[in-house]
Amino acid sequence: MKRIALVTGASRGIGAAVARQLASDGADVAIQYYAAAEAAEAVVEVCRGVGVHAIAVQADLRSKASTLDLKKQLEQLGWSPDIVVHCAGMAHYGLLEDLEEQIWDDLMNVNLKGAYYLTQWFGPAMRWKRWGRFVHLSSIWGEVGASGEAAYAASKGGLNAFTKSLAKEMASSGVTVNAVCPGAVDTDMLATLDAAEREQICREIPLGRLGQAEEVAQLVRFIVSDKASYITGQMLGINGGWRM
Repeated sequence: MKRIALVTGASRGIGAAVARQLASDGADVAIQYYAAAEAAEAVVEVCRGVGVHAIAVQADLRSKASTLDLKKQLEQLGWSPDIVVHCAGMAHYGLLEDLEEQIWDDLMNVNLKGAYYLTQWFGPAMRWKRWGRFVHLSSIWGEVGASGEAAYAASKGGLNAFTKSLAKEMASSGVTVNAVCPGAVDTDMLATLDAAEREQICREIPLGRLGQAEEVAQLVRFIVSDKASYITGQMLGINGGWRM
């Protein structure tokens, strides 16, 4: 069956890899971005190259009005997403005592509140169709916490609790809700690390290397498939054995 997927934060990194993977599996894909219009359009072209429909949609996930406008744009195309993968996210490193309140708010609003908006706008149609998939990109730090990343870890921990609660709410409607919790993945979020810091992280990971965005996309691919219809409310780790 033809599926329609909405992937947030899909102009780069894990989001872009997820969008490309779902398109290669035959889904039409809406690629949400915030500021990187050219990068988003490049992902759209890749997706169209495999023979599916794809569009880029700008939206600020911190804003109710902006996310509602995203929904309206999709409705104008006759698109009602069967799959929503929330990959958009913000990170911040530093002592909590030095953290500005606006950064805290932005982290919570993009990472967690964005999932709330997406659920409100697209969940009812999934319930009506009695089929749907929500996947939230969380983090290993949402499970174990991280020094210097209290705000980020709190937002992802909240996202994990939100995922479990939503899974219970939606189970009777045939909608599954899961979170994918990557460890250290070689994306722009690690761009601030120097070579020595990257090497230190790799020494801590049993598999001895960083993960790749495409590997996370493969896990998402399975979770949104019919083969994963009995999996819901789970925090699915993909971290090279960093957390067991």
